[in-house]
Amino acid sequence: MNGRFDEWIMRERIQAALKDAMLAKEPVRVGTLRLMLAAIKDRDIALRSEDGSGGLDEAELNALLSKMVRQREETARTYAEAGRLELAEREQAEIAVIREFMPKQLTDNEVAEAVSKAIKATGAQSIRDMGKVMGQLKTHYAGQMDLGDACARVKTALG
Repeated sequence: MNGRFDEWIMRERIQAALKDAMLAKEPVRVGTLRLMLAAIKDRDIALRSEDGSGGLDEAELNALLSKMVRQREETARTYAEAGRLELAEREQAEIAVIREFMPKQLTDNEVAEAVSKAIKATGAQSIRDMGKVMGQLKTHYAGQMDLGDACARVKTALG
């Protein structure tokens, strides 16, 4: 399957979930799904104008959803520190909705194994080869791991 086809399937899944949420009168879920669709459409338009491509592929879609989760995690943390627990809980609820559409996240052991495999596959021997290793991880594990954590693991392994 190509990335473009997967992206359309994902849009259809989100649209169907939006309809179900509207019928079930779930305002947080409806709002989150609408934000997801808007973000996908915005990114799709930006990509078309940048390089004339057909839009998002699967890896870019997963990266977009990961970014949305990270933003909400930061916001939830800020709200919790400020004592605004109801707002932090809403952000956590939005995170749960977004994660439903993301690939299964790898466990710590699976991330460590993926990093090890990527280092071997690229023949990386020093920190200078970090870009190759991260490129390999992004290609094969997009949306399945926290790339910041993976980057730290690669630095440790190569450093």
